[in-house]
Amino acid sequence: MDKLTHLIERAEGLINQLENLLPAKISPVDWQAFAWRWVKQNNQGRLQAVSHPHHIALADIYFVDAQKTQIVRNTQQFLQGFTANNVLLTGARGTGKSSLIKALLTAYAAEGLRLIEVEKHDLVHLPEIVEIIRNRPEKFIIFCDDLTFDANDESYKALKVVLDGSVASASDNMLVYATSNRKNLMPEFMADNLATKHWDGEIRPSDTIEEKTALAERFGLWLSFYAFDQEEYLAICATWLKHFGFEFDAAAHEAALKFTHTRGARSGRVAYQFARDYAGIKQLALSALRQ
Repeated sequence: MDKLTHLIERAEGLINQLENLLPAKISPVDWQAFAWRWVKQNNQGRLQAVSHPHHIALADIYFVDAQKTQIVRNTQQFLQGFTANNVLLTGARGTGKSSLIKALLTAYAAEGLRLIEVEKHDLVHLPEIVEIIRNRPEKFIIFCDDLTFDANDESYKALKVVLDGSVASASDNMLVYATSNRKNLMPEFMADNLATKHWDGEIRPSDTIEEKTALAERFGLWLSFYAFDQEEYLAICATWLKHFGFEFDAAAHEAALKFTHTRGARSGRVAYQFARDYAGIKQLALSALRQ
């Protein structure tokens, strides 16, 4: 009897080990959601629904009207089944690049637009994501935020395949919208230029340089964003402070200027952070007076 019990225990142990080796069951995709993140679960990737997407209105993004017009037009073409381009938004920090993409979801979710956020290190899974959504009726934007690659980073190749297509055709219900603080998504080094060749006065860049610049060129629409000047920064401060229930008076004006000195930049993000800080100070002072 003891021998039988021992055999049963060993069998159960082996079964448990086998279960750990087998792929875990992945939860089905919640297609009722409007946005997802690509996450890892038990060494497998899946689309995790975002329960509370960040709701931003297009009208609340200021001083990027030209860029807004182009990305809205491109997205409308996409939603109506017309030809449209993948989009690369580059430029100064905090000028509304990511917010603009999130605002598209707010504006067009009712028309079938959906958003999938993919981190840079998960770009190798893009072909898998494309296959998951290929036959869905919705229109998907693959959102890659703050997209840059290290010199030895190979994950950019997966993005190139999706942007250009491979043997399998690209999915008609998917576009890539990416943001970056620099236009060249991969770093360039002086050593890259050493391999440049000169033939009868003609300059032929090395394959290394061609490889590094080719990725950005695969985005059909480039939108550039620039740092705000002081008047634009103060206007955004006033708007956000009003949103929090306070007037942008002379004291707030002075405080907003001082706030930029601590940040070393003027941007929509800094203006929003100022408004939250200043409104919080005012709320705390009012609370103290009531006590």
